[in-house]
Amino acid sequence: MRKGLLTFATVGLLATGSLAACGDDSGGNDQAGSGQTAKIGVILPDSKSSARWEGADRKFLEEAFKAADVQYDIQNAQGDKTQFQTIADQMITSGVTVLMIVNLDSGTGKAVLDKAKSQGVATIDYDRLTLGGSAEYYVSFDNVAVGKLQGEGLVKCLTDKNVKSPAVAYLNGSPTDNNATLFKSGYDSVLKPKFDSKEYTKAADDAVPDWDNAQAATIFEQQLTKTGGKIDGVLAANDGLGNAAISILKKNKLNGRVPVTGQDATPEGLQNILAGDQCMTVYKAVKEEAKAASDLAIGLAKGERKETGQTVKDPEGGRDVPSVLLTPKAIYKETVKDVIADGYVTKDEVCTEAYAKLCTDAGIS
Repeated sequence: MRKGLLTFATVGLLATGSLAACGDDSGGNDQAGSGQTAKIGVILPDSKSSARWEGADRKFLEEAFKAADVQYDIQNAQGDKTQFQTIADQMITSGVTVLMIVNLDSGTGKAVLDKAKSQGVATIDYDRLTLGGSAEYYVSFDNVAVGKLQGEGLVKCLTDKNVKSPAVAYLNGSPTDNNATLFKSGYDSVLKPKFDSKEYTKAADDAVPDWDNAQAATIFEQQLTKTGGKIDGVLAANDGLGNAAISILKKNKLNGRVPVTGQDATPEGLQNILAGDQCMTVYKAVKEEAKAASDLAIGLAKGERKETGQTVKDPEGGRDVPSVLLTPKAIYKETVKDVIADGYVTKDEVCTEAYAKLCTDAGIS
């Protein structure tokens, strides 16, 4: 990782590798005091809402578990809540000693976490906090900060285009994902004052069920129709939703004229930025997130309890959950190269033939 590109949100937590252990390290692959073989289960949410889950999270988690020589099982629920629970049951039955989940919603996630806890399995919320849940740790990014960067990004792009009295449409994430609520809190903190002062107008405000990109395209097309084409900026909660909006803007020959935000720094999102169809994205260095989560999971598997130095309040359960929150970074055309240099995506993924010259112009070598 390039130094300076990503830092922890908490000063007291200097590096995931230096998390302070509170328990005894038993060594080897046995869970301390239990005689069980250490085995870590991970349930990812889907592969269609974002390319990150299979393209980044799985890869970096596997690398960490292999390096630690612990058994692991990573599966993807593919957006199916029943399958999510089935996978969890199978993992618990197979003898996982630690279960890490990215919930599809808090209800399903809580049921899985509670069952794991009742079976003596340690648990971690990865990327999404399960409201009312019982996870021993929560590892994610500062998601309010993610949304704030999106709001600031849209303001910057509208200002750069000298748009007067812009009408802004929201394409929010899934209403069942607590992260989507946090993102919206972040960008509302930037944009609501502008709506209140009448400097900006809110043209539309819709959530996209399950982060479904096809539904996002339909929703945005309806937004554009209802406003008579009067949308000057789109606050899209991630790159997939942003690309859905861009596809409709292209149909109406408005792409490049209407700034669109994003998140996740996917190859497609970065290509849209290089082409001028998307104004910015938010880069979350998944490698660091996976490192922090895997360090905690490996520690739990070996009977260690590590101090994270910070907590997050579960608004539903009222619990202070030991947490690691990482700091996101806004990415514009001139900094697309930073994401590639950081190893999150490759030049080959972004700089395909159609984007080769744009990459060269952006200083990607």
